[in-house]
Amino acid sequence: MLDKVLASVRRRLPEVRARQDQLHEAVARLPPPRDFTGALAGPGLSVIAEFKRASPSKGVINAGMDPSERAAAFESGGASAMSVLTEPDHFMGSSEDLRAARSATSLPALRKDFTLDSAHVWEARAMGADAVLLIVAILDDALLARLLGAAEEAGLAALVEVHSREEASRALQAGATVIGVNNRDLRTFDVDLSTSERIAPLLEGVDIRIAESGVKGPEDAARLRAAGYDALLVGEYLSRSADPAHAICGLRGLA
Repeated sequence: MLDKVLASVRRRLPEVRARQDQLHEAVARLPPPRDFTGALAGPGLSVIAEFKRASPSKGVINAGMDPSERAAAFESGGASAMSVLTEPDHFMGSSEDLRAARSATSLPALRKDFTLDSAHVWEARAMGADAVLLIVAILDDALLARLLGAAEEAGLAALVEVHSREEASRALQAGATVIGVNNRDLRTFDVDLSTSERIAPLLEGVDIRIAESGVKGPEDAARLRAAGYDALLVGEYLSRSADPAHAICGLRGLA
């Protein structure tokens, strides 16, 4: 499934590259991005609330969600930031979802997609993102370094995602300061929270440590906080919730 997703992303890449001049011009007209990293650095456990309509592993999760309404609920529940899926073919995402969600709140927004080229970084900034996702599993070391540089040039925070101790070491060597550990195996889509626990000791010097995927309630949140994580990225649990604001309060230990 990962190969199918990446094939879709690569198929759309030439069109994005062809618009690079327009993207740079659009970015030049934008106000400064919001501080994604700073928003996660406060006391307690931060929550990055994710807007996700569907996924390859779960199919349609909640197709009818309104991004503005959900984002407002995320903010009222105390989320520190949000993540918005923009990949259209397998996650039912769009740049319009990101723009609408960000316009409805003061939260910094992560563009959740499969970044393979510097053109994707500038596209993320042009659509209003404050942070971009870099997945170590789909990048070689040279490309990872290049994309980290592009993110810095564009003014974006970079959430560098890892799935193993070896990938965590590569992220650290590349100079990543915000590292997310995805508990979902991208090849099998199996989820195991102990992935975050195994990798946590390698991340002691990292500015922001984020645990991603598999959080199904306050007990999981407490477990990952005990493992040393500063923040959680939570998607499906909040997408299925009828009251995401209350759900976020519960994850933060306030409900």
